[in-house]
Amino acid sequence: MELVEILVFSVPFLLLSYKLWRFLDCRRNRQPYILDYECYMPKDDRKLNTKLSGEIVLRNKNLGLHEHQFLLKAIVNSGIGEETYGPKIVFDGREASPVLDDARLEMDDFLHDSIGKLFARTGISPSEIDVLVVNVSMLATVPSLASRIINIYKMRDDVKAYNVTGMGCSASLISINIVQNVCASRGNVHALVVTSESLSLNWYSGNDKSMILANSLFRTGGCAMILTNKPSLRRNAMFKLKILVRTHHGARDDAYNCCQQKEDDKGLLGFFLGKNLPKAATQAFIENLNEIAPRILPIRELLRFTIVSYFRKLCRRQSKAGAGAGAGRAGINFKTGVDHFCLHTGGKAVIDAIKQSLSLTEQEVEPARMTLHRFGNTSASSLWYVLAYMEAKRRLKKGERIFMISFGAGFKCNSCVWEVTRELEGENNVWKEFVHRYPLNLKELANPFLSRYGWLREKDPATFSLPHDYVVPD
Repeated sequence: MELVEILVFSVPFLLLSYKLWRFLDCRRNRQPYILDYECYMPKDDRKLNTKLSGEIVLRNKNLGLHEHQFLLKAIVNSGIGEETYGPKIVFDGREASPVLDDARLEMDDFLHDSIGKLFARTGISPSEIDVLVVNVSMLATVPSLASRIINIYKMRDDVKAYNVTGMGCSASLISINIVQNVCASRGNVHALVVTSESLSLNWYSGNDKSMILANSLFRTGGCAMILTNKPSLRRNAMFKLKILVRTHHGARDDAYNCCQQKEDDKGLLGFFLGKNLPKAATQAFIENLNEIAPRILPIRELLRFTIVSYFRKLCRRQSKAGAGAGAGRAGINFKTGVDHFCLHTGGKAVIDAIKQSLSLTEQEVEPARMTLHRFGNTSASSLWYVLAYMEAKRRLKKGERIFMISFGAGFKCNSCVWEVTRELEGENNVWKEFVHRYPLNLKELANPFLSRYGWLREKDPATFSLPHDYVVPD
């Protein structure tokens, strides 16, 4: 009789304990980990050096002297070096007449290289992938690129595929957010995230200054990564997602229109960058920081900021009647909550603006500057080249936190925080063979375009013309 009573009372207790354990385990496992990632590095014959860049610019018959001078200034100030990579069509001289197969082949080169290496290194089979998220903003094929990957690697019939387009340079964090949401409701998930951009169909051949600028900034690149919330793989993981915040200002007409894929008045397709882009980016950036700051910073920093802001407002009110200019603007010290800053390589001006806004040192923005110089703006994948630089330099220590910030058309600002979960040695890293050359000094960062094409600045538009047999100087 006593045994029966014990069973009667113990079974509900055991069931309740099991449900509580499942609940706590689910909450503990809801954030995904990055198991490994692979940044794409095209072959050396795809490098856009200064000589070739000059040839591409000068063979565009739609450009006049004003446009040449504008591009000269843009390229020199871009922060991009001579080892970035371009799509194959510009090396074939066909950028003015691309076809859909050019874009497909551009993607295939990346998909076969990076995803294949990632599967081989992790030992995870394509058949183990539960979720596939692909983001390539300016290429929407039928079947989708997600379907293309499933076909190449023969994934399972029940793999959950998401194909994200039109999200711009901030798309990789949107892909991470999709995985995060799946992991919140499912355990033991393996997710493959593929992030890249297609330039072949969007290499602009017209003369609109707001559109030719994109040719000077965007370069070929991509990244594939495997994320998981499987408990048995936590010790092997590299990073754990702590928090992710997305800000979207698409409801504002000025923000929506400042950055978009469009045709010019001659029907030539390209990517438009409006003059109000810096303002839209700033507004989205500030709102994103306001949301994420209370969730990643210690209470002491938030209290300090609140008190300092109050007293500075009080000082400004008192100074209105006097001759003083009043106190300056109070700023939050994000370094109290994070250890590293992984910034989108949108351009030299973007990096400079974030550096000033967050009061960062030159060493803290160094990974973004060196990535911009070596790989250019690779759109949504640029963050992962910056992260790889930090890893290759062995700056990431277990327990440290990394603040990622990205911007994208729409207009959007997305950010997240990762925690380093093990010691990283920079093995199998895209920077491994040449990271010893970095960081570069200011002289080494200088773009040689000016020394070769500086003569364009002295020309008179009324008399300017290039001879038919003109050869770009070495």
